[in-house]
Amino acid sequence: SEYHEIFFVHRRSAERLLDLCCANRGTFIKVGQHLGALDYLLPEEYTSTLKVLHSRAPQSSMEEIQKVIREDLGKELSELFVSFEEKPQGAASLAQVHKAVLHDGRTVAVKVQHPKVQTQSSKDIVVMELLVRVVHWLFTDFAFLWLVEEAKKNMPLELDFLNEGRNAEKVANMLSHHTFLKIPMIHWDLSTKRILTMEFAEGGQVNDTDYMKKHGINVNKISENLGKLYSEMIFVHGFVHCDPHPGNVLVRMCPQSKKTEIILLDHGLYQSLEEDFRVNYCRLWQALIKGNMSKVEQYSRRLGAGDLYPLFACVLTARSWTAVSSGISSVPVTNSEDVEIRTNAALYLPQISELLNRVPRQMLLLLKTNDLLRGIETTLQTRASSSSFINMSRCCIQAMARHKRSKVQSRRRRLQINLAESLCLWQLTLYELYLWVKASMLVHWFSALLAFVQ
Repeated sequence: SEYHEIFFVHRRSAERLLDLCCANRGTFIKVGQHLGALDYLLPEEYTSTLKVLHSRAPQSSMEEIQKVIREDLGKELSELFVSFEEKPQGAASLAQVHKAVLHDGRTVAVKVQHPKVQTQSSKDIVVMELLVRVVHWLFTDFAFLWLVEEAKKNMPLELDFLNEGRNAEKVANMLSHHTFLKIPMIHWDLSTKRILTMEFAEGGQVNDTDYMKKHGINVNKISENLGKLYSEMIFVHGFVHCDPHPGNVLVRMCPQSKKTEIILLDHGLYQSLEEDFRVNYCRLWQALIKGNMSKVEQYSRRLGAGDLYPLFACVLTARSWTAVSSGISSVPVTNSEDVEIRTNAALYLPQISELLNRVPRQMLLLLKTNDLLRGIETTLQTRASSSSFINMSRCCIQAMARHKRSKVQSRRRRLQINLAESLCLWQLTLYELYLWVKASMLVHWFSALLAFVQ
């Protein structure tokens, strides 16, 4: 049948793409990882095939790993570690991670860069740029040069593991009030630009629902807490971890506290948001949640979308225009809406391409982060939950109040801003309480109904 023929073509193309990524390694795997997270946009044959790149990318040999450690730390493995597992815990596009034990007995994770990735990445980008330009010349609607520009800018940062260590420490301090967040501590004496040694933290990948069931981890709580972290990073601090693919977000039941924890790994790629951009982005999301279309248009235009603001709102939320117009917090996600979005994504590719060339460069990594987080929510079946919108709204209120306070000198005006912020936050808390009571009553009524039927 026609369906089976399309399925076969997609599966074959996806497998060829996977072979291409694995053969070329480095930058190509990075792109493949991103494609594997676009559950709501690409056919399932592509995403399921490319998902293996999140933790099972090609590995470097033990001889190559020893050579990098010898060159950078000036010592043999036996001088640095009591034991060093030859089989890596995971292999990614730029590096692989080995479990090791220090001479003082502490267990660490040693992230070692693939030996040829430094020289190869610059060549990969040149090849990609050439391919993108050729395709653009053949198909003028295909204007994805921004992808190459972003790779040129971000790759040197991701290849510097000392930069990654600094980012990890910065975000650990920034979000230290979230007790459910675990960021492994860096061992600076055993770290270089190509080696990052950190505390070893064990857990299951955030998309591994079987692991969560086995360990009694609440999927909804994980999704809610992940939303809290990213809402605060984006709206309040403007310093965002931009690579939350499932291999970089682990979950576990903490052995000491017996509470659920999220372990955030791979801090190589962060986006710092400019103040004006962050404030406009914040106001846009407030408008999208409430369904205030005049504000959606106003702030989309301020963020460079121009007349393509309806498309921009749909790309940003991964929702249909009907859902956006009604207010995304009040319309549940349906399978038919997902099918509509996938179909429209193919139809509007030229316009999407033009939009991505228009918006500020800061937006591109945010869109990628949105895609990856939505991929996780899709797997956990927690997309468009009320708790995620409440957390976003709470962070937007705090961010806007902070911004207003920075612009005024008078104590009276600051007090007014503080009171307005407290009032809005109280309203949100009351709404959250109302939803909780409503859900509890529904559960009670449903249980009573079942008992009556039986």
